[in-house]
Amino acid sequence: MAEEKSSSMRYGYTTGACATAAAKAALLALISREEQTEVTIGLPIGKEVTFSLEQCACTGDEAVAGVIKDGGDDPDATHGALIQATVTWKDESGIEIDGGTGVGRITKPGLPVPVGEAAINPVPRRMITETLQTVLVEHHITRGVRVVISVPKGEEIAKKTLNHRLGIVGGISILGTRGIVVPFSTAAYKASIVQAIRVARESGCRHLVLSTGGRSEKTGMALYPDLPEEAFIEMGDFVGFSLVQCKKSGAEKVTLVGMMGKFSKLAQGVMMVHSKSAPVNFDFLADVARDAGIPDTLVQEIRGANTASQVGSLMHEHGYDGFFEALCTSCCQQGLKQVKGGMEMETVICSMKGEILGRVSMHE
Repeated sequence: MAEEKSSSMRYGYTTGACATAAAKAALLALISREEQTEVTIGLPIGKEVTFSLEQCACTGDEAVAGVIKDGGDDPDATHGALIQATVTWKDESGIEIDGGTGVGRITKPGLPVPVGEAAINPVPRRMITETLQTVLVEHHITRGVRVVISVPKGEEIAKKTLNHRLGIVGGISILGTRGIVVPFSTAAYKASIVQAIRVARESGCRHLVLSTGGRSEKTGMALYPDLPEEAFIEMGDFVGFSLVQCKKSGAEKVTLVGMMGKFSKLAQGVMMVHSKSAPVNFDFLADVARDAGIPDTLVQEIRGANTASQVGSLMHEHGYDGFFEALCTSCCQQGLKQVKGGMEMETVICSMKGEILGRVSMHE
C-alpha cells in the first residue's frame, strides 16, 4: 500500500478508505473480467492514494477484492485486518451497500447509522457510493451494483474495541471521516467517547460512570450494579473532554473512577491526564497530606516518593482516609469547574486491586 508521511511519522488509512479501495477494485474486475493489482481512490481530505490489492478475483457475476488495513505509525485493533468487498450487479440503478461477515450490526440508537443496519458509517458509505458511481459513469453503465463489505476476522477484532458497549454486534465498524489515520491522533478515541455518551443518552442514562481504564471500570460497575451497561464509559486520559460531553448530553450525575496517578493530576486541574501530559506533582500531594493532618515524617516521605501509587499505598497502610477524601474533593471541584457546575460530581479513587481508597460526591 502507498505510504503518506508526516515528518518522520507514517500515516495509515481508515477502514472506510480500505473498503472503498476494495469496492472499486472489485467493480473494475467485474467490468473488465481482469484481476486488479492496485487501485487509486480519492480521500475526503482531497488527496488521492493508491492501494495494493491483497486479493482480487472475478467469478461469474461476482467479483471480490481485498485490502490489508495499515494503521501507519498509530496502529489500532484493526491494523493488519483484511477488508474485503464483494460486488455484484443489480438490474436497477444505484449503489446498495451492506455488511457481511465481520462487520457489525447496529442494535442501539444514538449512533450515526440506524438500528438494524451494518456498522458502515456515513462518510465511508458516501466514499464507496461516489467512487463506484464515477466508475459506472466512466464505463457508460446504467445498471447498479450491490456491495457487501466483509472483514474475515472482524468478530474477533471487535472484542478489542468498544463496539459491544455501543451496541454494535458481530464485528467491527467501517469508519473514517478523513480517509487517513494521523499518527498518534486522539481524534478516534475522542470520537468513541462522544458515541458512547450519545448511546448512553439515547438509552435514558442520566448518571454516567467515567473510568480511566478497564480495572477502574470494573470498580465502577461493582459500585453501581443496577446501572445499565451503557452508563459505563472508558474516558481514558480525556477527563476534561469527557466531562464537557457529559454536560452537553444532559447528564445529571457523573462518577469519575480512577487510580492515584491520573487523579492526582486531576486534583490539580490537569484535564488531560496522560503520563506525558504532566508529571505527578509530589509536592502537591505532600501539601494535601499536610492539610489533612498527616504527620510531617510521612509528608516528607511523600515528597520523596517515586510514584503516585506509592503515595496511595503509604496513606492506605497507615489508615489516613482523610488524605483520599481531600484528593477526591479536589477532583470533584476541578471537574465541576470544568463544566461550570450544573450537575452532581462524584470521584472514586481505587487501588490496582479494586479497593476503594476514597469517595466523595459534590453538587454545584
